[in-house]
Amino acid sequence: MKRLVGILIPMVILGALISWRLLEKRAERADLEQQRGARSGSAPRVAVTPAELRDIRATFKATGTLEAPSKVKLSPRVSGRITFLQAREGDRVGRDEVLVRIDSSEVEAQVRQQQAGLAEAQSRLAQALISRGPTEAGISTQIRQQQAAVESARADLAEASANLEHEVAAAQASVVEMQGRVDSAHASIDNAHAAIASAGADLANASIKRDRILELYEQGFIAAQDVDDAKATVAVAQARVDAAQGQLRSAEASRDSARAQQQAAQEQVEITRTRGDADVEAARQRLVQANAALDFARANTASSPAYEQGIGALKAGVAAARAAVAAAEARRADTVLTSPLDGQVTGRYADPGDVAGTGQPILDIEFFRQIWVSFAVPDDVCSCLHIGHEAEVRFDALPEREFTASIVQINPAADPQTRQFTVRAVLSNDEDLLRPGMFAHVTLVTEQLTQVVAVPREAVQQDEAGDYVTIVDDQDQAQRRAVVLGLSDAQYMSVLEGLEAGEAVVTVAATPVEPGQTVRTGDDEGGGGDGRGNDGPGGGRRGAPGDGPDTASPAEGARAEGGPAAGAQAR
Repeated sequence: MKRLVGILIPMVILGALISWRLLEKRAERADLEQQRGARSGSAPRVAVTPAELRDIRATFKATGTLEAPSKVKLSPRVSGRITFLQAREGDRVGRDEVLVRIDSSEVEAQVRQQQAGLAEAQSRLAQALISRGPTEAGISTQIRQQQAAVESARADLAEASANLEHEVAAAQASVVEMQGRVDSAHASIDNAHAAIASAGADLANASIKRDRILELYEQGFIAAQDVDDAKATVAVAQARVDAAQGQLRSAEASRDSARAQQQAAQEQVEITRTRGDADVEAARQRLVQANAALDFARANTASSPAYEQGIGALKAGVAAARAAVAAAEARRADTVLTSPLDGQVTGRYADPGDVAGTGQPILDIEFFRQIWVSFAVPDDVCSCLHIGHEAEVRFDALPEREFTASIVQINPAADPQTRQFTVRAVLSNDEDLLRPGMFAHVTLVTEQLTQVVAVPREAVQQDEAGDYVTIVDDQDQAQRRAVVLGLSDAQYMSVLEGLEAGEAVVTVAATPVEPGQTVRTGDDEGGGGDGRGNDGPGGGRRGAPGDGPDTASPAEGARAEGGPAAGAQAR
């Protein structure tokens, strides 16, 4: 019985408490309904802010890692015991500074051995060249003599050719002269024939006249004196005929003489050409003989091919010995390791006395004066970047510092796994604050608009027709305005079309606002807020005590559901 009473009493108490809580909830719900009814009958309170001109920057944030632009693992090319090594992690080293020395005693012995071999090869070559000197001098003298003989024969040939041309030209000139004499004799013969014809005509006339006068004298018509005159005229005409015939015979004799002299001159031309050709051919043969002698003399320079091949072999031996010396000296130089860059030692893997192997790292050296920040970007961001593009970089280890980097590398191929492009930007490290491996936060400005109309992100809402904002006019009436959005940043969105700077837009509303509805702004009596619903009664800030589940504005609900305000940056 006592056990039953002990069970019933707690159950009664629990039931009473549940009933009391239900009654209290019901009273609270009734009060809330009463408040809602009171609010529905009055103008809703909203927070507004004017649209303003701002600079909007679209940014992309990434995480990256610092890398050294130059990192060298210093390792020897020859194996041996380390005799010198003082650099340790953190030490600064300069370019060409000696950092490691390897025992070079064995390499030094090889260098001296190769140098001795080179000296021996050079000595053998010098002896061979000395014995070749007198022979080459005699051959050179003979070559010079034969060259002189060739030049003399060439001069004789040129002289014979010139004499031939001169003598033939002179003989041909005589032929031409004789031809002129023959032509002149022909002219004289023609003149003599003309004189004979004229004198014959005069003789015939005189004879006819004489005969007529003799007839008249015999008849007694004329005196004897006329007969004598006629006979004298005939005798004179006969003398002229005889003289003309004498001139003809003289001209014919001159022609025959000129023809004979011309024939003799023509024969002299042939004789001169034949003799000259013989002289030229003899000079040409002497030139051929001289050239043959010169070729023979020159051939004597290679009279001993085996000797020349021996000289070549000795020269090749000297070259090989010199190359062996150079290789040994290079191996000796490889026993001294110098820093290839200005930087700091970041790793040490051996100590003096250790035996270093070929290719085995001894020191790590990195260049820190400038340092790279490496990060990955998607393809749409990569298309906005270029060499020289600036980026803001922050580090968790240096929260109060901001660094400016400049892009120096953009990988043209994306990673096949992440589909991201690797980008490297360079940072100055003059203060020696940055180290490889540090975690970096990178901010890139991918696009920027200057002095465009902008509104807070929470002022933009969306429905089936698209993006819009609610403005409040001078009569405190709400109007819906469709807008075209542009870039956005963390707080503001740019409006390309549909809104002017200075117009008041609703950012927060206690209840949904309908177009044409009269509203109360934060500047009304009792508002006490800043115009954006952040303070004072009725401000409507989401999550404030006493607002209930319906106090969030439509814009707040859109952001919570990933609506237009949340995705504006992508546009």
